[in-house]
Amino acid sequence: MTLRRISLSIGSVVLGVILVCLLVKFGKINLRLLLQQVESVSPVAFLKMVLLNGILVYLSTEKWRSIDAVLRHPSDSVPSQFESYVLSSMGMALGLVLPVQIGMSTARTLGTYTHGRPLKRGTAGTLFEQSFDVLVVLFMAGASGATWFFKGGALMWMVSAVVMTVFALLAARPSIALIRWIAMSYNARTAAPHNRILRSLWDIQHSRLLNAGLARRLVSLSTIRFGVVVLMAAQTSEAIHANIPVWHLAAAMPFVVIATVVAVTPGGIGVNEFTSTTALNLFGTPLSVAAGWSLANRVLVTASCFAVAGSAVFMWGIERISASRKYANK
Repeated sequence: MTLRRISLSIGSVVLGVILVCLLVKFGKINLRLLLQQVESVSPVAFLKMVLLNGILVYLSTEKWRSIDAVLRHPSDSVPSQFESYVLSSMGMALGLVLPVQIGMSTARTLGTYTHGRPLKRGTAGTLFEQSFDVLVVLFMAGASGATWFFKGGALMWMVSAVVMTVFALLAARPSIALIRWIAMSYNARTAAPHNRILRSLWDIQHSRLLNAGLARRLVSLSTIRFGVVVLMAAQTSEAIHANIPVWHLAAAMPFVVIATVVAVTPGGIGVNEFTSTTALNLFGTPLSVAAGWSLANRVLVTASCFAVAGSAVFMWGIERISASRKYANK
């Protein structure tokens, strides 16, 4: 690792810490009280967080496996569904200490190394999979923006979100057609260009990823995944007894996800909390309540995420040991 990369890594961590400290100050958070609220979270409430996180990992896994089925070569081996789940859970945990995309793609790339084409299946597949999460939250951000602009409430946001979801699903086929047309306009006179950029466009034109059915499936799974994220946010609110309407959390979440994607800090720390606090406050949640929730949510989500990843890795390890013993006894 070069000195420049080390400096950037340290700088990103420092920036995250500074943002959290500023949030504590301007949000007038009583850290002792917040710590007591987090410590008093019941085991049942935390178990709900773990189960929701497990569902989140499952949805992400299904999206990746749908893409991997298209990307892999017939000669490549296929990770089992459970192995894919383990890799996704590890990636989600790494995404809390690394930039989100790097954490997930690193885990999946290393995990598919023995299965063939790790960069294409692990890295490119993950980036393509997560792009649909971003697409969905961009549509949801439109619903949230309209609700805020017209000073609407829960009903307006829900109706707007449904309309935006329908638009996202309907946009799948025209978007695929547009991408194909753009690629064809560059590749009309060549079968397989040697230029790297043109070669990429040629690959896109002939890729099985450009499939309207696959796109709609990924949009649907990403929409469900967004709903689970909102449920997790609501569970945090309930666990620490914060009086935040669920629709406030749902309306603020698109901006939080977008900020996390572009954040330069590890796991979006600081940026995530600042964005969620600001967005919640814009929709009517008191600043101190929003700031306290954002920090508590970071702690509970991190703990539940590592609980899911740890449990999955442990079970996978037992499965591998059991399989090795059966093979040795033959």
